[in-house]
Amino acid sequence: QVQLVESGGGLVQAGGSLRLSCAASGRTLSNYVMGWFRRAPGKDREFVAAIKWGVGSTSYADFVKGRFTISRDNAKNTLYLQMNSLTPEDTAVYYCAAKFSSALTPNAYNYWGQGTQVTVSS
Repeated sequence: QVQLVESGGGLVQAGGSLRLSCAASGRTLSNYVMGWFRRAPGKDREFVAAIKWGVGSTSYADFVKGRFTISRDNAKNTLYLQMNSLTPEDTAVYYCAAKFSSALTPNAYNYWGQGTQVTVSS
């Protein structure tokens, strides 16, 4: 089992920045892929970014490239999502997820956090 706890959401003005954190516990993550997803009101959950924990390679959704950065801190077992140049369209609940895999594909995640709300005002 992998336990995931997100934090760092909040209210920010358009053009601002936030950094989300996801504290992971329960397993050594070197063979896991961890990702960020989001669900906006009235929309399906969508993939945001992913990272191979062991080697650090990353993947991003097209709509966040150049604005968001996924990273991890091995010593703290914590995943991050640095979000810059936020727009109201980024308003959503953001979820951290993990899967025992080497594939950066946006599917087959089986561990999920509870989510953290990000609201971007115009």
